[in-house]
Amino acid sequence: MPYHTLASLSDELADLAATGAASVVQVQGGRRPASGVVHGPNTVITTAGAIGREDGLRVRVAGADPLDADLAGWDPSTRIAVLRTHADLNAPAPSIANAEPRPGQIVVAIGRSLSNNLTASVGNVAIVGGPLRTGRRREIARVVRITAPVHEGFAGGAVFDTAGQLTAIATAAAIRGFAVAIPASIAWAAASRVLEAGTPRRGFVGLAVQPVSLPAAQRPAGRERGLLVVGVTPSSPAEAAGLMVGDVLLDFDGQPTETPDDLLDLLTDRRVGRAVTARTLRGDSARDVQLSPAERTR
Repeated sequence: MPYHTLASLSDELADLAATGAASVVQVQGGRRPASGVVHGPNTVITTAGAIGREDGLRVRVAGADPLDADLAGWDPSTRIAVLRTHADLNAPAPSIANAEPRPGQIVVAIGRSLSNNLTASVGNVAIVGGPLRTGRRREIARVVRITAPVHEGFAGGAVFDTAGQLTAIATAAAIRGFAVAIPASIAWAAASRVLEAGTPRRGFVGLAVQPVSLPAAQRPAGRERGLLVVGVTPSSPAEAAGLMVGDVLLDFDGQPTETPDDLLDLLTDRRVGRAVTARTLRGDSARDVQLSPAERTR
């Protein structure tokens, strides 16, 4: 017995994914590649957690060589980051949905795989809620939770409605088993604020880090988590301070650092050029090092 309705629905969803994929790019610069959404001729929206570092950023459009990119800025509340490529992307920005996401709505999440191939996942909007706290005195007014399975590579990718319009930006984070996405209207507004403010002066220390849980034998003062150093930029403040791959960053200027966002939050204008204390862990020995964040070049 033929299932013409299901076959037609399947084909339409596949066509939607193929069309939407033109606006979804691969973002390189984190521990592993993630995704981004074309915002303008040479701008891409992604999430701060997806990039994971401050330098060496690249954007790759399907079928093209990677383009070098700079971090134009990021919004601390939503964690939306904007990258500016050194050359035009030659890829279209998506059409933004006029209506807000609604529970029960069918959506297609689109990201990029390690090899920059299309990755798609189908589900529905489970909950539209919020506000969601994202840090000290910071929150996202509304968030969307979707049932579409998403993995790390979807971070910064697109969530489309069945009309082929962008309804949210995927984060690959989960709350109670549901993937979290940021409504497109909020993400676009955050990107506009970043671009309108210009390129703010930000600190640069030259570290590539990832979260790590510490075993019981390596927990100074009861700290269970920190940031594992997985890369040190040559001639950077971090290298000058003697930091090495394998060190764990516990605190920066007296503030705990457990996620890459925590460190980005602290690299503000007021710390540029000022000596700060970083508490680190090497093996089972905690130590304090002094380093002075430089101004990040654009």
